Amino acid sequence: MYRSIFKPGLFDGQLVIVTGGGSGIGRCTAHELAALGATVALVGRNADKLASVQEEIAAAGGCAHTYACNIRDEAAVQALVAQLVAEHGAIAGLVNNAGGQFPSPLKDISQKGWEAVVQTNLTGGFLMARECLNQSMAASGGAIVNIVADMWGSMPNMGHSGAARAGMVSFTETAAFEWAQYGVRVNAVAPGYIASSGMDQYPPAMRDTIRAFPKTLPLQRFGTEAEVSAAIVFLLSPAAAFITGATMRVDGGRPNVRPGMPMPEPVRQQAYNGFHLAATPRVLGGGEA
Repeated sequence: MYRSIFKPGLFDGQLVIVTGGGSGIGRCTAHELAALGATVALVGRNADKLASVQEEIAAAGGCAHTYACNIRDEAAVQALVAQLVAEHGAIAGLVNNAGGQFPSPLKDISQKGWEAVVQTNLTGGFLMARECLNQSMAASGGAIVNIVADMWGSMPNMGHSGAARAGMVSFTETAAFEWAQYGVRVNAVAPGYIASSGMDQYPPAMRDTIRAFPKTLPLQRFGTEAEVSAAIVFLLSPAAAFITGATMRVDGGRPNVRPGMPMPEPVRQQAYNGFHLAATPRVLGGGEA
């Protein structure tokens, strides 16, 4: 089973939605939440991937349900949240994890490509959060965690994603203010270079660049999916009851690097990985890349 650092039963009897729950960080987070007693609603566009994660969670003794949905479709999101409330009752937590982008310099991004990334990484998260508030959390409270990215200091060749993620940080801060009156906390987690299956989605030309990422970090290693999940779970938990409007970086200190400063060799570095089904991405040697 998942080896969480959090106490068993932490989320007993609570419904938590995880968008993008069919792979990567979303899959890992869904496993941890289920291991801690949550009923997890796995949301995504690929029903087969969601079903696979549901089976994994069931095999580990947890409870998850799958819901295929395009979160960029307002009517579909409204219907999804209504279905969840009807089937399970109050929504205790939302992990806005669904996202996606493609590498390209700004000058080559079409309007269609730009809008697809912004809708996935910003608009879809807004729609999910708004409907969870209006249909459930305004009456019962709750916690929302928006997954953004390490976009501080720009995102060259990912400008569409950087703009959307920065927008989500601003949305997080505004929603934290406006929704506090309902007992709803809204925070964000910003993963940096995480050894996740998403790395294998980038074109072969990026492989050497990806493998060199750790040399740009003070901690000089990739993060694990479990290290991101732990941050998400903390922000959903009662221990974060006085935290709202914050963005927690899980990035090995990358924004703290300054050009020209020597990078000391780290010592006593040990990654945390409680995810029993974690696999090394192919690009990092986990299989043929």
